[in-house]
Amino acid sequence: MALQNIGAGNSDDAFYRYKMPRMITKIEGRGNGIKTNVVNMVDIAKALARPASYTTKYFGCELGAQSKFDEKTGVSLVNGAHETAKLAELLEKFIKKFVQCYGCGNPETEILITKSQMIQLKCAACGFVSDVDMRDKLTTFIIKNPPEQKKGSKDKKAMRRAEKERLKEGEAADEELKKLKKEVKKKTSSKDGGSKTTSTKKKSASDEEKPSPPGSQADENEADDEDADDDVQWQTDTSLEAAKQRIQEQLSAVTAGMVMLSTNEDDKEKPKPAKSAAAVAKDTAPSKEKPQQKAEANGNHGGIHEKLVHSIKESLKKGSSVSQVRAILASSEASPQETMNALFEALFDGFAKGLSKEVAKKKAHLGAAVQEEGSQILLLRSIGAFCGKTNSDAVKEVALVLKVLYDADVLEEEFIVQWYNEGLAGGNKTSPIWKNAKPFIEWLQSAESESE
Repeated sequence: MALQNIGAGNSDDAFYRYKMPRMITKIEGRGNGIKTNVVNMVDIAKALARPASYTTKYFGCELGAQSKFDEKTGVSLVNGAHETAKLAELLEKFIKKFVQCYGCGNPETEILITKSQMIQLKCAACGFVSDVDMRDKLTTFIIKNPPEQKKGSKDKKAMRRAEKERLKEGEAADEELKKLKKEVKKKTSSKDGGSKTTSTKKKSASDEEKPSPPGSQADENEADDEDADDDVQWQTDTSLEAAKQRIQEQLSAVTAGMVMLSTNEDDKEKPKPAKSAAAVAKDTAPSKEKPQQKAEANGNHGGIHEKLVHSIKESLKKGSSVSQVRAILASSEASPQETMNALFEALFDGFAKGLSKEVAKKKAHLGAAVQEEGSQILLLRSIGAFCGKTNSDAVKEVALVLKVLYDADVLEEEFIVQWYNEGLAGGNKTSPIWKNAKPFIEWLQSAESESE
């Protein structure tokens, strides 16, 4: 089957990847019953990702003739005798109006019908939404016969959400199984060690002289000891560098982050060097500074929040990975909400105008911070707190920030709506945050009702 590029403007491009079959027509009948049969209309429609009834109806509208497409047989008929070149020219006009993106010219578009009965083309390549001229006669036919919609983003998000839940359940089951195995090994090793210490002196001579029968209890104990020794041979090197190297080689990125958290906690639990008597006396002595000097000292050193913000910023400047930032958050002494506030402020401090673009760049850090249950609400409250204390430029982009995080699967719909309802029910109902977030909440609820 001969193929050609989709769109007249791409006919000279030998490497154009969007192609369709060349049109084949056949004149049937005589006299007043003469008709033109487009033999391969079904194949052309598949290449254009449009129903074959649309192209057949478009030919009839443009030629002023009756047209009919039979869904069962796949036969496309247009009354009258029409040349193949004429029908091919009309097909190019159809492609330009109802297939190609008005922005990039890519034919990979999807027909959308809005609530106001307007037709749009959404491009899967560049994301541009084109408005179709509703004066064309075919638009009324499209509205009455809308195309079959693909599974929306709601279904995809629900599937991804269920997959995440299954993964979490599997990881929890694996952790429980590992704990059970460790407990069993500890119990067996303790029993074997106790029996050996009490009986080795008494039975050493007799064990050497008397051979044990095959399959005896002594052989089983020795086999268990050998298996236990085999299990712990790889733990000979316990240095921090070796542990990190084994993490990178054997574990996944998520598990590596979890293990790094444990190593940081171990470093944190190491005893600090004891202070001298002079230092202790200096620390416990009453301060003689003036209130203004105390305020300056607190401003220089900062509280827990400022220290946490500073440490996250320094870590980001050094090019730390997402797992390392998670380790800093896990080792924080602040509450979960204060920790989330510090993370958001450290990531987006100074970005009031253009906040949504910066959030799109650093969505991986926010995604790593909302792995725990209930952390999405904490992130939403941090967004509200950050926008509330900055200027109006950040407040205006609240809806865009929510949209970016929602599309990236960082925030889910139920938590966004819950946060919005809590804000309206709270004391600060007149905050501009709720006013600017309202259009996105309405879009979420309308999209949910349409999918249902």
